[in-house]
Amino acid sequence: MTLPAAFLARPIAHRALHDRKAGRVESSMAAIKAAIAAGYGIEIDVQLSSDGQAMVFHDDMLDRLTAQSGPVRARSRAELEKIALKDDTGTIPALADVLALVAGQVPLLIEIKDQDGRMGPDVGPLETATCAALANYAGDVALMSFNPHSIAACRTIAPAIARGLVTSAYDPVFWPELTPAICDHLRGIPDYDRVGACFISHEALDLARPRVAEIKATGAPVLCWTIRSAIAEAQAREIADNVTFEGYLA
Repeated sequence: MTLPAAFLARPIAHRALHDRKAGRVESSMAAIKAAIAAGYGIEIDVQLSSDGQAMVFHDDMLDRLTAQSGPVRARSRAELEKIALKDDTGTIPALADVLALVAGQVPLLIEIKDQDGRMGPDVGPLETATCAALANYAGDVALMSFNPHSIAACRTIAPAIARGLVTSAYDPVFWPELTPAICDHLRGIPDYDRVGACFISHEALDLARPRVAEIKATGAPVLCWTIRSAIAEAQAREIADNVTFEGYLA
């Protein structure tokens, strides 16, 4: 099980090719269509609906990107699909509909958002829903998560789908929901082999970490997040094999 080569061929648009001023909010169908038209790979996030469906939405709360409030997982797929996105003519899409739109035209990198709240083992429903949606998908796709337990679950549910870890410096200042002990554990990327990962997507400002070099030395691709300028991209590519970008055209 390896990361498809398509993920290294073109830059990957973070939450699709969004541009709020142009009416394409992050992770919307409009942003996904724009990324496809430009030939970029696409990174999206999934959250769980109340009826066990994978929905394409970054936040666990509705407030920032819609006029509604409260947790995504308190609404059903049908309810979420009716919620309009701010500064976009679309609504919150289900993963199944995004897959139908992309249809293998560009590679799709799917981040499974942590549902445990502490990067712990309380996982399963979102991983199951995501893998179920992907059961008959023929395009290049890979799954990743900050939570190693999530990727371990994906290994069990859908072992043939490429999977990786989203990794970070885990500065506790930026991870207030995690204990320092959890940050210390995750920072060293100790679960890479255990979960059967074949790539990492690492925090761009921390790419010089020796553990990243160790993983790259095994032949595993190193992606990175999130690049916001051509200068930052050039710096990241000194180590990373590809970038996830937003706010400019990589």
